[in-house]
Amino acid sequence: MLNAQELRKKYLEFFASKGHTVISSASLIPENDPTTLFTGSGMQPMVPYLLGEKHPLGTRISDSQKCFRAVDMDEVGDNRHTTFFEMLGNWSLGDYFKNEQINWIFDFLTEDIGLNPARLFVTCFRGDKKNNIPKDEEVANLWQKLFQKKGIDAKIVDYPEQGGLQDGRIFYYDANKNWWSRAGIPENMPDGEPGGPDSEMFWDFGIDLKFHEQSKWKDKPCHVNCDCGRFMEIGNNVFMEYLKVGDKFEKLKQQNVDFGGGIERIAAALNDNQDMFAIDLFTGARKKLEEVSGKKYGEDEKETYAFRVIMDHLRAATFLIDDGAMPSNKDQGYFTRRLIRRAVRYANDLGITNIFTPEVAGIYIEEYSEHYPSLQKNKELILNELRKEETKFRETLEQGIKEFEKLLKGFQLALEKTGHAITEISGKQAFKLYDTYGFPIEMTEELAKENNLTVDKIGFDESYKAHQQLSRQGAEQKFKGGLADHGEMSVKYHTATHLLHAALRQVLGNHVEQKGSNITAERLRFDFSHSDKMTDEQIKEVENLVNSAIQKDYQVSFAEMTIAEAKEKGAIGLFGDKYGEMVKVYTVGDPEQEVLVNVSSPTFSREICGGPHVEHTGIMGHFKIVKEESSSAGIRRIKAILE
Repeated sequence: MLNAQELRKKYLEFFASKGHTVISSASLIPENDPTTLFTGSGMQPMVPYLLGEKHPLGTRISDSQKCFRAVDMDEVGDNRHTTFFEMLGNWSLGDYFKNEQINWIFDFLTEDIGLNPARLFVTCFRGDKKNNIPKDEEVANLWQKLFQKKGIDAKIVDYPEQGGLQDGRIFYYDANKNWWSRAGIPENMPDGEPGGPDSEMFWDFGIDLKFHEQSKWKDKPCHVNCDCGRFMEIGNNVFMEYLKVGDKFEKLKQQNVDFGGGIERIAAALNDNQDMFAIDLFTGARKKLEEVSGKKYGEDEKETYAFRVIMDHLRAATFLIDDGAMPSNKDQGYFTRRLIRRAVRYANDLGITNIFTPEVAGIYIEEYSEHYPSLQKNKELILNELRKEETKFRETLEQGIKEFEKLLKGFQLALEKTGHAITEISGKQAFKLYDTYGFPIEMTEELAKENNLTVDKIGFDESYKAHQQLSRQGAEQKFKGGLADHGEMSVKYHTATHLLHAALRQVLGNHVEQKGSNITAERLRFDFSHSDKMTDEQIKEVENLVNSAIQKDYQVSFAEMTIAEAKEKGAIGLFGDKYGEMVKVYTVGDPEQEVLVNVSSPTFSREICGGPHVEHTGIMGHFKIVKEESSSAGIRRIKAILE
């Protein structure tokens, strides 16, 4: 049977044989997208090209994209949720469409990797009359013909959520199930957002396992989207051909295909085991946890839950640190810290009291390094960050024990003062132990029981939900500006980062490299390698250089070339395999002249970038640095505005 690494290789080879250029995964930390902290889907880095911008590598692209979804953190522990996952993807950017995609993906699943077609079920878009988007009968008919070629009668069912499977194999659902955009259903999509109907593929783990009969959905119809556990979605074919314009939908200028299939889920189907944590990607980590805990995965429900949380969270933290999200109290680093601390908390449930996170991370690094070589390059950094964070948190847990003991003393004093014994730890007190000291509620309950106390679990749940609601509101407020846009100010700030990058290298030295950027319509944020705080004189000199480039009203243009040609022309940017063999190079100034960063130079900047940019710099306004600060060790951060 194929392992997950072989599955990835086979997929990329399959689509390469269909004329696709295979590109490397983008970072988990998005570039120039202020609306989201993480790359949470395979299509996220592809949005400009789905909207019609030309991709330097052509109209057929394939990759395996690293993804992280923080919203799934509290769901981890069951047999199918993970925060980190890899999404196998292939795109048609105005090239092939439904017929080729459905035929190819069916061939890949049933022929190349050998999934039994009799265990595959698919869903299609039922249509949206309100938004004048038709039912996708074309795709349903394509699937039906493919199943028939395999000797399988594929009945099409209109309303499975009302009548169940009804001996069907192809099912129609509304937009809440079979429409894909980054914002969800059509009504939630902001102006300028692309989306389209999709067709999802499900693996049937078998009616004989009695998933539905034993689930909380047993009194409702069983169908592929009923969540009882019998079916698992393994891939989604999105036909992205619509654009939200005001309160209506228009056709994009090109018809796109955006396929995404989770490696872990397809591997679970190949394994024919609904437990995703039983696949080979987790084997090494699972064995290490069994070794250090003395417990066996799968023998006890509570302990198995803890195993899964630890395996998922430490894999995610390993990849996040590799992409630059060091544990901290803000932005991406907050989630890295939370992942590590939750892993340590659940390790306590397994009786693991010694530092263990670097050992588990080291196993993941070895498992993934062939496809993600940066893990090996950054190994010491990753292991050191995990070791520091675990050590620090274990000290915090000790403080939590002391806090619990203070609580007991308070109860005793109350008894002595009033003559009435307090027998219950309140929900707020239990939540404080959880939120401030990292105590899982189970630990508080165990300690309470040892001291003949109970815990107000209902009150704890209310405090927890209130905290979640506040966090959610905070996130919505932070990212209320909508999804990444190509609006005028955002484009101006994008060009400003190129001017800033060139000016910093001129003033501080060629060791300066971009380490991240974040752009909104109000400001830019730019992270760069430099160990010392910039002086006021250096900041002023950088501002003057950027403003001189703006005032000179340089033209901005791009050309497609090989990486070797880009280097020869003096382009800066992130070289390596991220961009593929062909890249876009944007020049501020004369594209035929050498780059000289000064007021009289015909060419100010040349950088690898996907775009978009202004056509000439004179429209940008006045550049001003409002803050220069440390971002992390050896990394400085500038925040700047255009006035």
